[in-house]
Amino acid sequence: MKPAAHAMPLPPVATPASRVADFVILTKPRLNLLVLLTTLTGLYLAAPEGVPAALVLHTLVGTTLVAGGAAALNQAWERETDALMQRTRVRPVAAGRMRVSEGALFGGILATLGIFELWLAVNIMSAAVAALTLVTYVFVYTPAKRRTSLSTLIGAVPGALPPVIGWAAATNSITLPALVLFGIVFFWQMPHFLAIAWMHREDYAAAGIPLLPVLEPDGRRTGQQTLLYSAALWPVSLMPVLLGLGGMPYLLIASGLGLALIAQSAVFARHRSIAEARRLFLLSITYLPLLWGALVVDRLWL
Repeated sequence: MKPAAHAMPLPPVATPASRVADFVILTKPRLNLLVLLTTLTGLYLAAPEGVPAALVLHTLVGTTLVAGGAAALNQAWERETDALMQRTRVRPVAAGRMRVSEGALFGGILATLGIFELWLAVNIMSAAVAALTLVTYVFVYTPAKRRTSLSTLIGAVPGALPPVIGWAAATNSITLPALVLFGIVFFWQMPHFLAIAWMHREDYAAAGIPLLPVLEPDGRRTGQQTLLYSAALWPVSLMPVLLGLGGMPYLLIASGLGLALIAQSAVFARHRSIAEARRLFLLSITYLPLLWGALVVDRLWL
């Protein structure tokens, strides 16, 4: 008898549970927890006297659907670059466990349902802001990632809109405080994402994504921009006090958090190491929940 030839391992057979898990993965649930947090912050800052539970529920459900749909559409579009990067190649569409048409259809349905949920159960302004978030994320930021290093700045726009969705849900309007909340998240994203880009620059280079750490491997401008945006964030984060959204407790906490972020950005800008980038990343993901928590508590006590 001939020895058995070594067969290539077969891909695992999809089960109903694994299919459901892949659809959940497609919505990026961990990332979208931050979206819901910032949306809820905007909602309660706009209405410290309280809002009906039904309004909160419909706002969170609608925002969750839009955010999940945008994430699914993004992964369907970026399947080729995702497949080239270690950190994203196991995503359902990139790994071939799900067809592109399935991911796109799923994302489109979720996003559409979310916009209608906000429009019919909350108000038209929140739905409009959610639609703007979807369009800028999927149709502006996603294709820009493969074309320009400015994609990080472009992507910070839809990333900063969730608190505006919350504000609009409570007031059916967009006023100066909502724009300040937008500014806080906008500037916060830059050191956060630049730290990620530095840690994974080899991955991004392999996928042909021209982020700043890929275009300039010495990291000098990456460090400079990280420090610049962290410094710009600090005064913007204090503006809620001028608008009556926060008081002295918030001022002290925001000042301390802002100075800590500036200090760590300066250390990263000087050393430009993976370790310092990781410390900056960890500080950034701690910064925003602490800042939002301080602002909400202070606002509710005013």
